[in-house]
Amino acid sequence: MMTNYNKQQVHDFWNRASCGEDLYLSNDDRAGYQAQSEARYALEPYIPGFAGFQQVRGLRVLEIGVGLGADHQCFAEAGAELWGIDLTDRAVTHARRRLAAFGHTSHLAVGDAEQLGFKNDTFDLVYSWGVLHHSPDTPKAIAEVWRVLKSGGMAKVMIYHKWSLVGLMLWTRYALLRLRPWLPLAAVYARYLESPGTKAYSVAEARDLFADFGHVQIDTVLTHGDLLESNAGQRHRGAFLQVARRVWPRAIIRRFLPRAGLFMLIQARK
Repeated sequence: MMTNYNKQQVHDFWNRASCGEDLYLSNDDRAGYQAQSEARYALEPYIPGFAGFQQVRGLRVLEIGVGLGADHQCFAEAGAELWGIDLTDRAVTHARRRLAAFGHTSHLAVGDAEQLGFKNDTFDLVYSWGVLHHSPDTPKAIAEVWRVLKSGGMAKVMIYHKWSLVGLMLWTRYALLRLRPWLPLAAVYARYLESPGTKAYSVAEARDLFADFGHVQIDTVLTHGDLLESNAGQRHRGAFLQVARRVWPRAIIRRFLPRAGLFMLIQARK
């Protein structure tokens, strides 16, 4: 599923502020990065278990899309032999500064997920949280993940789930309430969620994306965005959202719609 949005648009969006920077990071010293980590894992407590930080000692690990570097720091602390790339200089600078503040190192560089600068069969683990759905050619990026993994290596990737409450809220606001109910959900994600061209996939579509892998496990989880438990992101603020947070039926959603979350957690073995 290609888009009409180009990579420079994606770069420019994230280079203005790395993911979560303007929400949680008030300064870029050790205390600021620690506060951002605490906020991140409080809001997204499923990350450590999914990433498996404590199982990577001695493994060659690549993170695609390091962002502010919280997960990268955890891999470093756990003893991984670590590499990381990001499309933006801003994120790479943050990750380097963060690791230096905590006494860790990594092979960090600006890079393109669609053209990874590594040889075939290089890594034991390739990890990417909420990144590859922003790439204009997501299938190519996933093919690159497969290429650089060793045989038996694991990809752990989060991409957005199409049939989510976040998607429903976005479609209601930007399609239905603007009297454009014909606007496809894919167009709503691409125009209004985050960077231009952002995509979301059904579970079946995700399985197609990872069809070259030997074993694929996919889980969807309700997020703080679906449950309106936090600031909704870098693009979505306002009084309407504040009111919605007060009346949102979280208990009902958790009981009856547990799989209607935005985050799709994919573990795929080569």
